[in-house]
Amino acid sequence: MRMVRTLCTASAIAALLFAVRALWLRYQVEPVTRDGKVVADVVPVATDVAGLITQVCVHDNQVVQKGQVLLVIDPSRYTLALQQAQADVGNLRAALAQAIREDRRNRSMTNVVASEAIEQGQTKVEQLRMAVAQAIAARDLAQLNLDRTVIRAPVSGQVANMTLQPGIYLTVGKSALALVDTPSMRVEGYFEETKLQRIHIGDPVSVHLMGVSGEIRGCVESIASAIEDRERTGDIAKLADVNPAFTWVRLAQRIPVRVAIDSVPSDIRLVPGQTATVVVHSSSAPKDGLPW
Repeated sequence: MRMVRTLCTASAIAALLFAVRALWLRYQVEPVTRDGKVVADVVPVATDVAGLITQVCVHDNQVVQKGQVLLVIDPSRYTLALQQAQADVGNLRAALAQAIREDRRNRSMTNVVASEAIEQGQTKVEQLRMAVAQAIAARDLAQLNLDRTVIRAPVSGQVANMTLQPGIYLTVGKSALALVDTPSMRVEGYFEETKLQRIHIGDPVSVHLMGVSGEIRGCVESIASAIEDRERTGDIAKLADVNPAFTWVRLAQRIPVRVAIDSVPSDIRLVPGQTATVVVHSSSAPKDGLPW
């Protein structure tokens, strides 16, 4: 009877040690993190010309393709500017043609026309040619501004935080809306620095979204080359400002690891900002880091 109790106690202790070891390997040694996020590049869409919005062609959360019209700004002012620039080009070209004819006539009458007048005529032709080139550049700029009154999607993606309505005045360079670049969708896992030795480029990865059943498969695309040093500040050409206090209990830094998505189950919808558990299936078996 005592032998049975001893065996049961030993089995329970062994099971407990095995469970502790498994948990230690899972959360302290193996390349696993619960600090993962679905990430996508966000492209702010800003207008290159100022004016009133006359037409809104998309709505919030709409999927758009690259080059699709998003907004239209009132083109009236820019149409008039283009017409004025075209008229300036026409006037200067007519003046240039007249100056060329006068220059040719003067050079054919060198016995009658003074050399100074001939030189002045040639100078006038060159100046008008430069003026025509400048007017053409102004006309092209006016045409460009008119074309920019139609704002198109710079990338394929999904409209985010769309609140614009016709009649709102947009200023140059101010973001009007944001586009989530869908093709750039990825997962980024923040792994403790003690686990980086077991993570390699190309390693297969399993991603589990919080509260969502199913597994997303991918692979390690890259590992961050650097992170911010919060213990040291200072601008260029200035002395380093180092924190004089040192905490003896040091927590492992978390390094971003980018995961390229290979396959997503059809019933899972990826939304940038979702949290996830990221598991890297490393080929290197853990041989250290154990407490025994």
